[in-house]
Amino acid sequence: MHEAELYSTETDKSIKCALCMHRCHILPGKRGLCGVRENNNGKLYSLVYGKVVAEHADPIEKKPLFHFLPGSRSYSIATVGCNMRCLHCQNQEISQYPHLYNGAIAGTYCEPEAIVEKAISAGCASISYTYVEPTIFYEFARKTAILGQSRGLKNIFVSNGFMTPEACRELAVVLDGINIDLKAFTDAFYKKTCKARLQPVLDIIALMHELGVWVEVTTLIIPGANDSREELRDIARFIAGISVDIPWHVTAFHPAYLMTDRPSTPLATLRRAWETGLAEGLHHVYLGNVPGSGGENTRCSACGSTQILRAGFLVCENRLHEGCCSNCGKTVAGVWE
Repeated sequence: MHEAELYSTETDKSIKCALCMHRCHILPGKRGLCGVRENNNGKLYSLVYGKVVAEHADPIEKKPLFHFLPGSRSYSIATVGCNMRCLHCQNQEISQYPHLYNGAIAGTYCEPEAIVEKAISAGCASISYTYVEPTIFYEFARKTAILGQSRGLKNIFVSNGFMTPEACRELAVVLDGINIDLKAFTDAFYKKTCKARLQPVLDIIALMHELGVWVEVTTLIIPGANDSREELRDIARFIAGISVDIPWHVTAFHPAYLMTDRPSTPLATLRRAWETGLAEGLHHVYLGNVPGSGGENTRCSACGSTQILRAGFLVCENRLHEGCCSNCGKTVAGVWE
């Protein structure tokens, strides 16, 4: 076990965890809601430090990040555990592993140095902490990120955004990019579907942007749950209120885990979200989980010309010149080098 960070101990040896916005009060011998941080006699330990359960060299577009070193690969890692209980989770076998298997912790031990070496050997330009909520393996991710940064690698979180401002500020020092799921725009959805709350996620999106981390936002559009015109408009307005340059990925839902009572998202709904985002002033809106729709291409917000042509996660052509439109010269926001 590895001693955790971001916690305080009470006089009765109970613990207040300050890693995510559940801010769990953990009694001796018990764990937080994530299932992977345990109070051992007044000290908090991470049970997943170095316990890698998934690792792949992925296209950066899979995260999805479309304005961050397009066409590069990102070495992607995860442990078990999550601080949400999303009914539609597509990675529930690892995200909910401790809850599904009576507190068990799976994974193969790997030092941060080894992850960095694997990333470099695989020809990756970055390391992504992903597949589950990476905040729950904060200590391992942060140590790996520091080492990766020293070797010229970028660092990326793919996150639900339910971290504390304290954790956010510590991570922003070592993160270059983050994709945050904005799952809906009502607290009712977050409480019922994810066992979490909306406002902390909104706060972290704004704070990450303020701290200089490249931010992209993803919303999985679920029929009958978060697909109303009003809700899509409110999400787009919120993002645009922070920056019109933040890319918004609107992706198709497919029945999964405990949410199999709803159909897959129609393409027409995604196109309506796309139109809504542009109407609210966003410069870049992308369609996800619908290959061949043409919604994954990057266009210049000034002249409308296609600058990055994609087929799914594959970059077929990148016409940007030093981050500028090759047609009209307008700067396209992103991390290009």
